[in-house]
Amino acid sequence: QVQLVESGGGLVQAGGSLRLSCAASERAFTTYHMGWFRQAPGKERDFVAAITWSAGSTYYADSVKGRFTISRDKPKNTVYLQMNSLKPEDTAIYYCAATPLYRTSWPAVASSSYDYWGQGTQVTVSS
Repeated sequence: QVQLVESGGGLVQAGGSLRLSCAASERAFTTYHMGWFRQAPGKERDFVAAITWSAGSTYYADSVKGRFTISRDKPKNTVYLQMNSLKPEDTAIYYCAATPLYRTSWPAVASSSYDYWGQGTQVTVSS
């Protein structure tokens, strides 16, 4: 059973930065895609970014491209989301997710493609 634990959320002013972390229990992530999603109040859970654990290939939603960077640290079994130039519309609960490669094609942007989810971390951007 894969367990994901997010951290790093908080309150920041518009234009500021935050780095989210997702620590994973699974030590065989070479066969997984990892993703970040976000959900604002009253809205659906939206795709933010994804990365292949093995090669480090990345893919971003248009709304965050150029501002957010997804990365992974293999020895630490951790995925990061560096968020720069934050906007009030980035306010949401951010979730880390993982899915085996065989479950979906690349890029994996649908939340239904992911089998494992973290508990979420709140990001609030004030104007």
